[in-house]
Amino acid sequence: MTRPADAPAESLRSSTLRDPAPAARPRSRREALALGLGGLAAMGLAFAPRAARAESDPVFSDWRGRAIRGYDPVAYFTEGKPVQGSSDFETEWKGATWRFASAANREAFLADPEKYAPQYGGYCAWAVSQGQTAPIEPEQWSIVDGKLYLNYNADVQAKWKADVPGFIAKADENWPKVLEK
Repeated sequence: MTRPADAPAESLRSSTLRDPAPAARPRSRREALALGLGGLAAMGLAFAPRAARAESDPVFSDWRGRAIRGYDPVAYFTEGKPVQGSSDFETEWKGATWRFASAANREAFLADPEKYAPQYGGYCAWAVSQGQTAPIEPEQWSIVDGKLYLNYNADVQAKWKADVPGFIAKADENWPKVLEK
C-alpha cells in the first residue's frame, strides 16, 4: 500500500489495530488488579440476590426478582405447606415478583399483601434476630400469630424453634436497621 507523501504513516493502519490511548491502559499492576476486582464486583452484584434498598421497600428476592424463590405466600396459610407458584399467576409488589399457585391466591394477596408477605422482607428470620441477613429455603417456615417467618435451612429452622418468641423479639428490634449493614 502506498500513501500520499503528506499523510502520516498511522493513517493506513486500521483503527481496530491501534493500541488504546496510554491514558486508557492501566499504569500499574495495582490499577489492573483494582479494575479487575471492580469488574468482578459489578458482575457479582448483577447475579446476586437483590433487595430493594429503600427502607420502605425491603423485600428479598432471588436473582430473577422473585420473592420467596417463586413460592406462593398465600399457600402457607391456606394449604399449610409451601407450594411453588406459577408464572401464570404473578404480581409485582415492593419491587419483587410474587408468584401464586392460583388466581384466587393472587387475589387474596392483592387484597391484603401485609397479611401474607413473610416477615422481615422475606429474609431469614433467625438471621435477622442475630443482626444479619440471609436468604431462605421456602421449605423452612413457620406461622406464628398469623405471620409467616422463613429461615435459611433446616439447621437454622431448628435453632429458630428453640426460642421462637425470643428470636421474634430480637428480629423485630433489628428490623429494618439490619439492612444498613
